[in-house]
Amino acid sequence: MTQANQPTHDVLIQEQFTRQARPFAEVRAHSAESAMELLLDALAPAPDDVVLDVACGPGIVACALSPRVASVRGLDIVPAMLDEARKRQAKLGAANVAWELGDASRLPYPEESYSLVTTRYSFHHLLDPLATLREMARVCAKGGRVAVIDVTPAEDKRDVYDRAEKIRDPSHARALTERELTALFGAAGLEIENVVRHGLEVELEAALRASFPEPGGADRLRALYRADVGVDALGVGAREVGDEIHFAYPIAIVVGRKRG
Repeated sequence: MTQANQPTHDVLIQEQFTRQARPFAEVRAHSAESAMELLLDALAPAPDDVVLDVACGPGIVACALSPRVASVRGLDIVPAMLDEARKRQAKLGAANVAWELGDASRLPYPEESYSLVTTRYSFHHLLDPLATLREMARVCAKGGRVAVIDVTPAEDKRDVYDRAEKIRDPSHARALTERELTALFGAAGLEIENVVRHGLEVELEAALRASFPEPGGADRLRALYRADVGVDALGVGAREVGDEIHFAYPIAIVVGRKRG
């Protein structure tokens, strides 16, 4: 996609995530304790950290970080997602979290405002992920850390994976392989400190309940995943568990440090 596609793609993101806000927040896999422990261990938040969570969605990561840091600000372009984030904050009593409406590619903050800048599951929706990573690096303090958590399919399976994800979620742009994602860190002036990989276990119908495919898309995806059992062209290890289809998104947590 080119920059000329940006307004149309932004509309897709607004449409999809306004509708997905509540079900996305309720998907168990997004708050899975084991995945969150891996994330927090990789980020190694400190009590004096001032954190920015970019494209924060329903505030899952921001609220998980809040007990471990001085303060957290979550930014998202979708008002409905921020509504869900505020509900989560109120339920947890996280007093040191604030929310702001804004664009990940044009962060409304001065340089070196945060010691830890994160984003989770956003880069595959971006037409220009490097622009967002450079913005994240810009607002990160010297010596601070920037972390991207996202799906990173195998290089030989990415194209098939992308086609399937665009059926499930029309706002999907392009998944980055781990090699591509780590190369972006170098281009943004960030020195990689840590890469943690894990599989995010998901049940297909649960994923579809939190998605809004085009008409007929859900049935196409069901057929695609069932045909992939024992084949793994998608690279997600689709398997049958009783009458259900389970699979695992290949996730990478990439943490870089801004040079001082």
